[in-house]
Amino acid sequence: MIKIRRLYKSFTYAFRGLAKIFYEEQNLQIQSFFALITVILGIIFRVSQVEWLFLAVVIGLVILMEIANSAVERMTDVLKPRIDGYVKEIKDIMAAAVMLASLLAIIVGSIIFIPHLGLF
Repeated sequence: MIKIRRLYKSFTYAFRGLAKIFYEEQNLQIQSFFALITVILGIIFRVSQVEWLFLAVVIGLVILMEIANSAVERMTDVLKPRIDGYVKEIKDIMAAAVMLASLLAIIVGSIIFIPHLGLF
């Protein structure tokens, strides 16, 4: 049986974490800004349901990768004095994951919005 109080606490912790990372991570703020612009453009150009699906997936992927990157950065900062060389590599790898997710989002967004702009 679902315990409402426990569920409420879980959501409280999750929203607290989301607020903390949003206010502390400039990249997440920038990515959220572009996600908002993308949604506004989607509304203006009246993109199809399938296009919305792709936009939602890539927006979610970028945001999730940035959150995961921030969590891994915090964990590696705890380990930093002991395994300094690996910490840099781990952070670089996570940054690469965010970058690739962002590039995918740019590609998907371009495929969807360029025809709406009449460029091709």
